[in-house]
Amino acid sequence: MAVPQVTYEDVVAAREALSDVAALTPVLHSRVLSEIVGGPVHLKCENLQRAGSFKVRGAYVRIARLSEDERARGVVAASAGNHAQGVALGSSLVGAKSTVYMPEGAPLPKVEATRAYGADVVFAGHTVDEALRAAREHADRTGAVFIHPFDHPDVVAGQGTVGLEILEQLPGTATIVLPIGGGGLAAGVALAVKSQRPGIKVVGVQAERAAAYPDSLAAGRPVMVEPTPTMADGIAVGRPGDLPFELIHYLVDSVVTVSEESLSRALLLCLERSKLLVEPAGVAGVAALLDQPHAFEPPVVVVLSGGNIDPLLLARVLRHGLAAAGRYLAFRIRLTDRPGALAALLARLADLGANVLDVVHERFGSRLHLEEAEVLLQLETRGPAHCDEVLSALRRDGYKLLFS
Repeated sequence: MAVPQVTYEDVVAAREALSDVAALTPVLHSRVLSEIVGGPVHLKCENLQRAGSFKVRGAYVRIARLSEDERARGVVAASAGNHAQGVALGSSLVGAKSTVYMPEGAPLPKVEATRAYGADVVFAGHTVDEALRAAREHADRTGAVFIHPFDHPDVVAGQGTVGLEILEQLPGTATIVLPIGGGGLAAGVALAVKSQRPGIKVVGVQAERAAAYPDSLAAGRPVMVEPTPTMADGIAVGRPGDLPFELIHYLVDSVVTVSEESLSRALLLCLERSKLLVEPAGVAGVAALLDQPHAFEPPVVVVLSGGNIDPLLLARVLRHGLAAAGRYLAFRIRLTDRPGALAALLARLADLGANVLDVVHERFGSRLHLEEAEVLLQLETRGPAHCDEVLSALRRDGYKLLFS
């Protein structure tokens, strides 16, 4: 391995710089995940960090180490959420002006939080990549210092302080599981923990719709992929950072991917069972445990990397999670258009123990015969077995079910 641009000593120094800035986030035992894995599982709650994610660690260390001249020129960044808030807060703490470029359509709560921390928000383009180009142009035009979200030694060192805390809070940890986007968090944590305990396992998790690391690791160099839309927008990065990739290539034991269904189930589990609000990107590690519970040697620590989620997105993800867990069912039924048909259907659903959340009754349409009506139903159920029971009973009763 080449001499790294960031060292364990840099992470220790970053910890000192963050002593009055970053909160020591709790590590909470998860009984349900421990039962699933077959050994102790704890959650490192960076969703409870200042500004709602681990990002303030790296952003503050980077900004605090700027010269007086650089601070006077201000800083600029591009982000749709967590990095934006980390840069805005870090800049305000050192008295530097900050400008953050965000894509059009960025969630309003994240926009307002970034402004509340003191940043000027400028909208540019419809993607983070377009906002990133605008931020770099701003830096070239004004002399402001560009604060990269993951590809800088100070940022990686700052994120690595999460690893130092884990080993202090749970010295017996055998495996750390954490989300990977550009790679700053995984690289810093892996460097911090393996410098003290080389045998500890570090596993990175990506959303399968935006997974640049598997292809990059196979190629031996960072390669670009085109991310497709994912609820885990916080880790939807098309190309790994050069510096994080080097550290991850040598220090991270494996990188796995998880589906949208697994992410939504993980978010629902954290909310219901651990009483923790976590954004989809932040629960990637939990999703990996749900997918492959016996692939991780306990004691396991899962990093919940952030908790900044738009309430509108939360509502959609929760519904998605309920469906993935077999507790939400939506379908259409064709009925004979006669008095009492709808009432009989609803009574049958009540007999089956399904809670009707919504009903749309359509009696006219080009796809319906004169004697037909169609009902769109949204039901709350008790799990996969109950879903099967409801659907099977309706089919036995002669109802025509449609799912397209």
